[in-house]
Amino acid sequence: MPSSNGLPPTARSEYERPLGFWTKMAFGAGDLGPAMNANLVIFFQLVFLTNVAGIPAGLAGSILLVSKIWDAVNDPIVGVLTDKTQSKRWGRRLPWLLYGALPFGIFSFLLWILPRFGGELPNVWWLLTYYIIIGAIGQVFYTVVNLPYTAMTPELTQDYDERTQLNSFRFAFSIGGSLLSLGLALGIFELIPESQAELQYLVIAALTSGISILALYWCVLGTRKRALVFEAQRIQVPTEKAIPLLEQLKIALSNRPFLFVIGIYLCSWLAVQITASIIPYFVINVMELKQTDVPLVLIGVQGTALLMLFVWGLLSKRLGKKVVYFMGMSLWIIAQIGLFFLQPSQLVLMYGLATMAGVGVSTAYLIPWSMLPDVIELDELQTGQRREGIFYGFMVLLQKLGLALGLFFVGLGLQTSGFIEAAAGEPIPIQPASAVQAIRLAIGPLPTLALIVGLVLTYYYPISRDVHAEILLKLRERRLKEASETDD
Repeated sequence: MPSSNGLPPTARSEYERPLGFWTKMAFGAGDLGPAMNANLVIFFQLVFLTNVAGIPAGLAGSILLVSKIWDAVNDPIVGVLTDKTQSKRWGRRLPWLLYGALPFGIFSFLLWILPRFGGELPNVWWLLTYYIIIGAIGQVFYTVVNLPYTAMTPELTQDYDERTQLNSFRFAFSIGGSLLSLGLALGIFELIPESQAELQYLVIAALTSGISILALYWCVLGTRKRALVFEAQRIQVPTEKAIPLLEQLKIALSNRPFLFVIGIYLCSWLAVQITASIIPYFVINVMELKQTDVPLVLIGVQGTALLMLFVWGLLSKRLGKKVVYFMGMSLWIIAQIGLFFLQPSQLVLMYGLATMAGVGVSTAYLIPWSMLPDVIELDELQTGQRREGIFYGFMVLLQKLGLALGLFFVGLGLQTSGFIEAAAGEPIPIQPASAVQAIRLAIGPLPTLALIVGLVLTYYYPISRDVHAEILLKLRERRLKEASETDD
């Protein structure tokens, strides 16, 4: 006889059992590869395009923005398709990771190649076309592996606090992947001279792409058992007639708490992307340091963020998600303001502010993604359908949109301010005062404004722990009623 949630007693006890450590580890590994490759793009793509490929800053910043026009279409489509995928062996999410891992790694590597025809580097417009096409295809495969992965979160556990723990593991691997990519970059920058910058990025891309593929396979194999238990539950619970895509989008956007979550996430992620993409220019052109110092500063930010993830996770259980977000963002805002006024001689203060920023950055990773599963269950209560894919599709789209807008605004700002790009193989030029001031504005006031808007939205976010418990209670009552009707 089915249980109150539609599962046979044995499967039900398995699903309600707390997640094991190795299942959490395997789940976290699924974000290692996308994070490594995404962070290389965030930290170094603009610098690579301007200082290695010799593309003007404004055009370089537009490359990822153009590819996101396609992302606006493929993210929701992949989300809906994963919701409809059926596989007895792998469930509905894992097949996408299994078959998408290899092409994802290949196109992540191709993004860091300088294409040559007959041994000669093509002109700027051919380079621009190459990076737009490779970027667009690569983003499709990023969606193919990352969106189904993120949509697994509410399927692995329904516990309010365990979801925060699960996201702590996820972002530990995410930030750990960022640190690993930065560590690899630091080592390669030291081993290969700056005069061979093209080779530097090629080696980094090859290493990170290979690690990415292996980590995705780890995730698939390590979470399969738990994912299939949820799938057994899902297919036994009666659902309403499928809702068309446009109607699903309409329902998702009419979910008021979801609008708050996407607003909070977009503001947080936009601040992350702007800061991350401008730091290499800030270190080199404002603080007057060398290229090898860039990964050290970024490691200071990301290393602190990694350590703080589990601290914030524990505090969230006591204080709630909103309070934790306010605490982290307040420290981050102070750090951004301090960076704006920083002078070249204040190196110790620079690392101190980078550490303080990392404390806040970790909440930008953790809290919005911990809010999203609660929103999905509210949608299930209102519509009778589990549609993680459509909601996570929007979040992944916003993640990419934040990255694209961050790089685009930084590139456009640099070009407008008179930034001088370097030709391939040439030394990095000294920048005019106007470009240095533009870099200062991008490191301070711009991300600060986005963070303040995010704080306002967080204050009004309506789902607390008590509200979420009430949602789960109503869902259980509904499933009990549906199970009884099925038995009759």
